[in-house]
Amino acid sequence: MSETPSPLDDDIAARVAAITCPGCRAIDAADGKIDGNLFSVPHLHTRDENIILSTIRKAQDQLADGITNFAGSMRFLYLHGAWFAVWIALNIGLAGASMAFDKYPFGLLTMIVSLEAIFLSTFVMISQNRQASRSDIRAELDFETNLRSEIWSAHIGAALGIDAEHVEGIVQQALVAARANTAHAQATA
Repeated sequence: MSETPSPLDDDIAARVAAITCPGCRAIDAADGKIDGNLFSVPHLHTRDENIILSTIRKAQDQLADGITNFAGSMRFLYLHGAWFAVWIALNIGLAGASMAFDKYPFGLLTMIVSLEAIFLSTFVMISQNRQASRSDIRAELDFETNLRSEIWSAHIGAALGIDAEHVEGIVQQALVAARANTAHAQATA
């Protein structure tokens, strides 16, 4: 009993037959199945991560980044050092007992600093989330660039008559050696 080919099989056969370029045939075979699919998503050109981020970044995000940048600076440290010194000097009576408004153990100062720490930690987390988003965008752009490079390399290799399987074997050997060197370096560090 012979089975008749399904329309899906006909579609795959048509896609495979449409691939006339040796480089594209090598890319099609690289995933282990010859199905006429060179890639799952069209990659037309490399995008700029800064343009992508500027379109999604809002004013409140810019404010959070600005506060985080200032809070992580030496100016912030100097400002707080001076502020604490003045606060403590006033409240221990160095400028006169009438100037004291927050007696030792400085409960008001403690409350203000605690609130500031809560807000600063929130701003830091917001900025870290944005950096994680930026890393995701970079990873996506790296993938696009790598895929584009692989497709171009396969086409150039095919045009030059280079054996793709031989090159891939050399690449695999180089990767194994590089990973072994990295593991050895980490073990001896």
